[in-house]
Amino acid sequence: MMNRVVLVGRLTKDPELRYTPNGVPVATFTLAVNRTFSNQQGEREADFINCVIWRKPAENVANFLKKGSLAGVDGRIQTRNYEGQDGKRVYVTEVQAESVQFLEPKSSGGGGRSNDSYGTPPGEPQGGGNPYGGGNQNQRQNQNQNQNKGFTRMDEDPFAGNGQIDISDDDLPF
Repeated sequence: MMNRVVLVGRLTKDPELRYTPNGVPVATFTLAVNRTFSNQQGEREADFINCVIWRKPAENVANFLKKGSLAGVDGRIQTRNYEGQDGKRVYVTEVQAESVQFLEPKSSGGGGRSNDSYGTPPGEPQGGGNPYGGGNQNQRQNQNQNQNKGFTRMDEDPFAGNGQIDISDDDLPF
């Protein structure tokens, strides 16, 4: 048997963080997941899927995601039931998330604070040692060259030149 769920969507509201009587953190949130097709009026519809995550990942979700954040969820579907206030049995189906991936940087429109600067510790002035901005251009170029020694840039062809690379037999996985 298999029970596996993988979802990508946006949070419909800020996650709710609670603690069990034993002090175990649990966060609940709802993901809006677009359907892959349009309805007869040409509009895209979405499903609103309730998710639950436990322990340290629950605290991370509550601290770093907010309404509109893009998130990926990996988990399983679980149905539970309880007796409602009117005495009737209530069934709830939700995704028990095993992991949640934060799919946007903090500064992007969906989640986090938009004025954060990556690489600059709080209280430190912009520029100077910040590899993402500030300082003069020569400083940044020198820093980038020093940081990248021995590494190939992603957009450079590692086979440029004579078309061969030097690999020892010890480096091969087979």
